[in-house]
Amino acid sequence: MSSEAFRAARDFLLEHRTDYDTAYRDFRWPRIDRFNWALDWFDAELARGETASWNALTIVGEGAASLTFAELSERSNRVANGLRALGVERGDRILLMLGNVAALWETMLAAMKLGAVVIPATTLLTPRDLADRFDRGRARHVVAAAGQADKFADFDLSLTRISVGATSSGWHSYDELLTASPDFIPDRGTNADDPMLLYFTSGTTARPKLVLHSHQTYPVGHLSTMYVLGLQPGDVHLNISSPGWAKHAYSCFFAPWNAAATVFIANQPRFDARGMLDAIAANGVTTLCAPPTVWRMLIQEDLRSYHTALREVTGAGEPLNPEVIDQVEKAWGLTIRDFYGQTETTSQVGNSPGQPVKPGSMGRPLPGYRIRLVDLEGNEAEEGQISIACDPAPSGLMLGYQQDNGTVEQLSGAVYHTGDIGTRDADGYLTYVGRADDVFKSSDYRISPFELESVLIEHEAVAEAAVVPAPDAIRLCQRRISAW
Repeated sequence: MSSEAFRAARDFLLEHRTDYDTAYRDFRWPRIDRFNWALDWFDAELARGETASWNALTIVGEGAASLTFAELSERSNRVANGLRALGVERGDRILLMLGNVAALWETMLAAMKLGAVVIPATTLLTPRDLADRFDRGRARHVVAAAGQADKFADFDLSLTRISVGATSSGWHSYDELLTASPDFIPDRGTNADDPMLLYFTSGTTARPKLVLHSHQTYPVGHLSTMYVLGLQPGDVHLNISSPGWAKHAYSCFFAPWNAAATVFIANQPRFDARGMLDAIAANGVTTLCAPPTVWRMLIQEDLRSYHTALREVTGAGEPLNPEVIDQVEKAWGLTIRDFYGQTETTSQVGNSPGQPVKPGSMGRPLPGYRIRLVDLEGNEAEEGQISIACDPAPSGLMLGYQQDNGTVEQLSGAVYHTGDIGTRDADGYLTYVGRADDVFKSSDYRISPFELESVLIEHEAVAEAAVVPAPDAIRLCQRRISAW
């Protein structure tokens, strides 16, 4: 059965969590035809037996909650039945725009059980942004925080509106969903390739692309993320990330629950390093993942004065400066391990537990991913575009980009090109250089923004640095540099 194949692959990675050579050499993505992670893994495995009474989700601060796997299973069943009663059907698109509140996790699980497709959305989106998501994403339902209701005032009246918190005219109460039956019966089995998540990438100069993931690509694909985070059953995992972005699904949903770990959230009105460290120490957090911006704020505090249960610390989102890693290691005796992935994939490259970490490197290809560096002609190179071998494609690679007309641009070719440039050393470690359209030459010297930022931040008077590219009329490059 598909669930047994998934468990076997997961258990293999747990067994070899510090044996990179064996894990990389012998891991195989499970062969899965029919699979619904919420039903076949979360309900059938985590919400039963020994793990049923373990904490699945703990939230402190605003929206505080504590739910076991069994409780979350039942509550998501109720939400699924409630959504079904409101007309949500398999294949429907649900825009989910919530902060870190229990309803976000309950709705995600409920939608998966129904076979609906979730469009995660940050609460920072404007009405114009939302109109684009409903138009191109073809959303028919929305679950949003009560304070977001005004953003949907001019939307089609046929849109099913569900409010978490106080309700406005035309909105259904989320609490009403929780009064539905706790027994959920799916309408049919779920094909592993059925769509499950539709992400809008963070566009800058153009509209965001629509990244479509399936019941296999993210739930199964995030076995690689579970591995690089070093998660184990019973861990308490904190990932500092905002809902609506792929990294939230990486480390606040699939990877921890693949491992039967607790998802821990410390909500703050505004990020406060001291308060976050207090929460980490007081709540027995064992694994922590944070972006470099957060790590740079944490090291401004006296880390030595915090006695924590931390075993694994990781960073992702952009390269982490070596001096930050050094300060954490001196204070806690723990090495921050970088890893790399995209919205279109799961974690591809990383410094896995127990392996030597090279300063500045994002690590080696993770189990299940075969990484090639290719030049403009598609030839293997020591420095080139980071690309994923697709013969066969790894489970963590998206179904494709959804087009404006609703069709999906299927992936083709021997490799998938990430659009990022990297180098590889003799030991197989990869170093991120920059986006293919961002790496530049200045007076014939090739340099990336990260390299320049790292030099700047080493100065004792610089707390943070950012480098922004701008083309020059004579084909050199000018840079706008901010340091503070």
